[in-house]
Amino acid sequence: MGLQAEKALLNDVNFAVINFYQQIQQGLKLDISLENDEAAYYRHREEFNRLNLKGGSKGKVAQLFYYLNRTGYNGLCRFNNSGGYNVPFGRYKKINYQTDFSKYQTTLASWEFSNKDFSELTVNENDFIYADPPYDVPFRQYSQKGFSWEDQVRLAEWLASHKGPVVLSNQATDRIVELYTKLGFKLRFLDAPRRISCKVSGRKAVKEVIATLGI
Repeated sequence: MGLQAEKALLNDVNFAVINFYQQIQQGLKLDISLENDEAAYYRHREEFNRLNLKGGSKGKVAQLFYYLNRTGYNGLCRFNNSGGYNVPFGRYKKINYQTDFSKYQTTLASWEFSNKDFSELTVNENDFIYADPPYDVPFRQYSQKGFSWEDQVRLAEWLASHKGPVVLSNQATDRIVELYTKLGFKLRFLDAPRRISCKVSGRKAVKEVIATLGI
């Protein structure tokens, strides 16, 4: 949102994420109970999974998704193979919930949101593409289908074929570095903190890579 783009296409394989932003476009306001309470969290998680898997109210699904993401463990977003959200309750002492997202409605009014495989997107030759796929780490269950190494390769090759400017971010694993180097990308490395470990001492910085082409 910081770029204040007049037009943008945002795509994600995670339906819940895309649905959340689509509901913001319609002036999302929350009317569910927002409690930093373990019992309430699991009740909301159960309801979210029931509605999400059975195609229930998209507005209610968006509300519950926001609550779960804010209240769940370390801000994780994780689904099992059946499509159920399975992040455990978090350990926050205090959470500042937001209940009214209508102020973002104007900003997102001209943006398009889609939920499909990247290969199905229609882009113009001069479009700027920023890709932020699930990182090349053991945990890749960001959506029901996950994101395999074969998907990483497909994405890299798809990005390399684009005639316009491209920026990609990923964890700088050896095979990611090799893949994008072979495809002619320029690589820049940086340290990024990790907040997944349950122990603060285990949250060490890791190497990330910014890969660019046509810039």
